[in-house]
Amino acid sequence: MAVGNASFPEMPAIPGVRLGTAMAGIKKANRRDLVVIEAPAGARVAGTFTRNAFCAAPVTVAREHLASGQPARYLVINTGNANAGTGEVGLADARATCAELGRLAGVPGEAVLPFSTGVIGEPLPMERVLAGLPVALANLAEEGASWHQAAEGILTTDTRAKGASVTLALGEATVTINGIAKGSGMIQPNMATMLAFVATDATLDQALLEEMLRETVDRSFNCITVDGDTSTNDACMLITTQQGPRVEGEEAIAIFRNGLQRVMTELAQAIIRDGEGATKFVTLQVNGAASRQEALDVAFTVANSPLVKTALFASDANWGRILAAVGRAPVVDFDVSRVAIDLGEVRLVEAGGRAPCYTEEAGSAVMAREEIPIRIDLGRGEESATVWTTDLSHEYVTINADYRS
Repeated sequence: MAVGNASFPEMPAIPGVRLGTAMAGIKKANRRDLVVIEAPAGARVAGTFTRNAFCAAPVTVAREHLASGQPARYLVINTGNANAGTGEVGLADARATCAELGRLAGVPGEAVLPFSTGVIGEPLPMERVLAGLPVALANLAEEGASWHQAAEGILTTDTRAKGASVTLALGEATVTINGIAKGSGMIQPNMATMLAFVATDATLDQALLEEMLRETVDRSFNCITVDGDTSTNDACMLITTQQGPRVEGEEAIAIFRNGLQRVMTELAQAIIRDGEGATKFVTLQVNGAASRQEALDVAFTVANSPLVKTALFASDANWGRILAAVGRAPVVDFDVSRVAIDLGEVRLVEAGGRAPCYTEEAGSAVMAREEIPIRIDLGRGEESATVWTTDLSHEYVTINADYRS
């Protein structure tokens, strides 16, 4: 179940970036579940990771390897097993995976960054993972089809592969940005998403690369929620091959930042459209806040309300649930008489109560749509934020009740 009919986009090759997959049988047979991404010598890599205190072993190892000073050359991703909550054994397995891939590729183990997704608390089936590495390496390719195959190889409960691509004109040159992501449940990232991998042929200084990644993640993956749960394994990686035009100067930086934001936002929204059991894609826009954080606090309070989400699933114009969620958001000195709430083009609330123009018929018509915008004006300032979320359906419960079977 997913909202809309999004298809995987055409992905041009990025010279020097190769992707390969293998069917390692980590959890299920006959499906791609091991992915290797190769970056060229001289590439630069930046990453953001989960803030969950029980971060998975590969998150810890990837951070260590990025901090080691050894240039990253390979990313290895497995699905079907999160290698989280696995203690010292999990750390040893993540390091062993990097060491073996490094041996096969002729690079130090510290040049490999590991990522995992799947069931928490179970040991990684190392024999299958290690046996799949040579296959994934042998399948490395640059062409666009390899991006689609890699996007399929990182899925768990997702129903479709997620990708985004833009080509930008920088003066007389062009740069390409490709990205893939996975995520469907356990989504309120608090840094990035479940897993996202973005690459470009542009040349960027490391400081600018890291700054752009933080900025674009904050306004994309950090603005989505399916169920309010932050995963142990979240990571978003940005690779620059350093083989294309240099991004420098105010105009070029603005063009590139906007293109990167577009890719990140499309991937983040694709996760919400494919949220577990989702039948609705909901945009929550909060305006008139005293700070951006205040706007986010209100938006996430509404977006994560089980009562709001079940009303959305039922197409029930029970606007009082939205009102109540806004009212319990952590806002200091809240003057509810200034708040206005709109459901699509229908005014629900103003001056502290139901808008005089509101009708149940009009509200129900908006709630019946597959894509629903909710706008909340707090009347307190000039700051705003937008968050994307899903409804909460019977299918969500079914998926998560059966997840380990």
